[in-house]
Amino acid sequence: MLAKTYGSAVYGIKAITITVETDVSQGINFFIVGLPDNAIKESQQRVESALRANGFKLPGKRIVINMAPADIRKEGSAYDLTIALGILAASDQIKCENFEKYIIMGELSLDGGLQPIRGVLPIANQAGKEKFEGFILPKQNAREAAVVNDLKVYGAENIKQVIDFFNNNTALERTIVDTEAEFYQSINKSDVDFSDVKGQENVKRAIEVAAAGGHNILMLGPPGAGKTMLAKRIPTILPPFTLQEALETTKIHSVAGKFERHTSLITQRPFRAPHHTISDVALVGGGTYPQPGEISLAHNGVLFLDELPEFKRTVLEVMRQPLEDRIVTISRAKFTIAYPASFMLVASMNPCPCGYYNHPERECLCTPALVQKYLSKISGPLLDRIDIHLEVVPVPFSKLSEIHDSETSETVRTRVIKARKIQEQRFKNILKVYCNAQMSSKLLRQYCNIDAAGEEMLKNAVNKIGLSARAYDRILKVSRTIADLDNSEKIEPQHLAEAIQYRNLDREGWGS
Repeated sequence: MLAKTYGSAVYGIKAITITVETDVSQGINFFIVGLPDNAIKESQQRVESALRANGFKLPGKRIVINMAPADIRKEGSAYDLTIALGILAASDQIKCENFEKYIIMGELSLDGGLQPIRGVLPIANQAGKEKFEGFILPKQNAREAAVVNDLKVYGAENIKQVIDFFNNNTALERTIVDTEAEFYQSINKSDVDFSDVKGQENVKRAIEVAAAGGHNILMLGPPGAGKTMLAKRIPTILPPFTLQEALETTKIHSVAGKFERHTSLITQRPFRAPHHTISDVALVGGGTYPQPGEISLAHNGVLFLDELPEFKRTVLEVMRQPLEDRIVTISRAKFTIAYPASFMLVASMNPCPCGYYNHPERECLCTPALVQKYLSKISGPLLDRIDIHLEVVPVPFSKLSEIHDSETSETVRTRVIKARKIQEQRFKNILKVYCNAQMSSKLLRQYCNIDAAGEEMLKNAVNKIGLSARAYDRILKVSRTIADLDNSEKIEPQHLAEAIQYRNLDREGWGS
């Protein structure tokens, strides 16, 4: 007898429905065809043990399982439950008249228990689009899938519960999540706040400007100056997630298996801080079976690279294209996968190997040549994609011991949101441009006009201070953001003056 069950395969952050056809006929053997990987081929032993532990048996006949479409590679152990139910239906051990209504996925333990799987949200999305009535999966993943409100989601603890459901013996409990309520309930929760940071008012201002315009930022300073502490608080001043952004971010984390099982939706902007020993594949994604990398896991959030010169040069250089295009494309011989990667890059570094170059109190032990060599580990093209370079100096004791409260993240965030709304209105008819940092040269000429006084100031900055030519566009972008924070239609000289201060590494002779 032939039976059909339905599963799903995840490619990138999209899913493709897989039809699992099971035929049980005269003979002896077990075949799985349709480009399965080793984990799927090993399902025979898991399925046989799980069925036996629950009072069923693997038929002693010829079993052929075809996973269609047969030209797409299938991976992972999530098809165990799909295959097991197909075998039971094809051997007349359970009823199968409702199989076509459900996507069925789950990894089997030897005792028939169901283990959690990856990529549940993209699968649920696709099932809803294809008008499946429901999705049966491990209970640990049920809340994640239930975010798709037009799909009935049933979480099961073991295969026996699923078998009884199809035999109409007992009903599975439907998992229901009020997506909007869950989203708005936890959207503003955070364990850290900008008010925790003492002093560093100029650095806080620069970070506010970076958040308001979506600008990448590099902080230079000695150990203990507060660079990491400041970076960790940047997500708290970024605009809150929209529901669409939250769903998109949750998809990526679901595919990567980084999703916390007790939650149904990621509601806080991601903050990813990989160690400097990370490989280029781990950063951008890829591998034999491609997975999202750190820059995709930071999508719609912050990617923090601490001790930037310690990262391998090849690792840093692979970021150049995603920083521009905000997407990562991974190509293989038979397929191409694209992962979104729209993130704010925040980097920090010591100014020299010993860490005390330009320190107000401690003496630097490095020679000028050594300092220059250390700084040159960051390539020009990468530095060109960072709008704000900022020097962070140690906080004096008088500031550390102050009792009065600093501005909270909520106060700063209010100003950032107002500036972002101005930019949203400005770029509403321009595709793939959402903030000032994404402006092209053409848009710069259109929206960053400056008067004669501003032009003279920029000319002096380039000629006298020694700013590089590549700093010109970056200064205009940042000054446009500063003007937006001031609710000013025009870029005034004071906006340009502040933006020029944020180009420390472009100054001629810095570090020499």
